[in-house]
Amino acid sequence: MPTYISLMKFTDQGIRDIRSAPKQIEEAVKTLEAMGGKLIGFYTALGEYDYVLIADVPADGLALAFVLGLGSRGNVRTTTLRAFPQEEFMEIVKDLP
Repeated sequence: MPTYISLMKFTDQGIRDIRSAPKQIEEAVKTLEAMGGKLIGFYTALGEYDYVLIADVPADGLALAFVLGLGSRGNVRTTTLRAFPQEEFMEIVKDLP
């Protein structure tokens, strides 16, 4: 299953509503699982991004739907990356012309 890394920043609304963040995170994880995804890790971070989510999701379209749903709630803005494990990268490079 493909792996995705979502980097999130609070919106003004999100930081004002920070006390409800634990409940919102639980709801997001349940949504991810209902879509067939699996949470690998969730972190609160210092620096440019406030949250980091790592998840396995069956398809790009589902990953997109998940992060669009997060963004539509108005509490975070996301930047999502498709991550390739080392083994997959090695196979891709091996097949280069």
